[in-house]
Formats: sequence, C-alpha cells, structure tokens
Amino acid sequence: MKQHLFNSDISAAELKEKLSESNSLYLIDVREELEFHTFNIGGENIPLGTLSKGLGELEYNKNDEIVVICQRGIRSETARRLLVSAGYKNVKNLSGGLLAYRRITI
Repeated sequence: MKQHLFNSDISAAELKEKLSESNSLYLIDVREELEFHTFNIGGENIPLGTLSKGLGELEYNKNDEIVVICQRGIRSETARRLLVSAGYKNVKNLSGGLLAYRRITI
C-alpha cells in the first residue's frame, strides 16, 4: 500500500497531455469556491474541508483515475492521501499545482 501513499504525483505537462487526449480521468479541485471561480481548468470543486467530511458520499468508482489539484499542490496532496486511505486506488496529485499548470499553458 505504500506505493499509493508516496510518489503519486503527475506533472503539469503530463496532465495537459492527458486532458487533451482523454476523457477518462476525473479532476477534483480542492481549493475554496472563490479560488475555483477565479481560475480553474474544469473538474469538480470540492474544497478540502468538505472532501474530508464527505468521503463516503463521493460518486467515483474506487478504480477511477482521479487527479486532485489546488494552487500549489499542498492541499491536493492532503486530499490525495485522504482518498487513498478511503480505498481509492488511482489518485494523483498535480505537482506544483495550478501555478505550475499555468506556467506551461500561458
């Protein structure tokens, strides 16, 4: 199980490529609603505090490919660990967060 807890990042370039060629992954943006509405790349906005309280209510399959994102990659890493501990098997954290993503797309 340790392999799921550590080293489960996806780079901004890898995510950009996956988004351009596939609809088979889910994005969860764990920033607060105001941050999400200021700038986002799609996905579902579930702030970290809400996610931690509502893990049992998520409608994702435990084997779905999920990428969690936030501004810098810190809150999303916490979210990734929460999802893995709840039994989700294919969860990645956007390394460097949306700041890294914006650098390669602007």
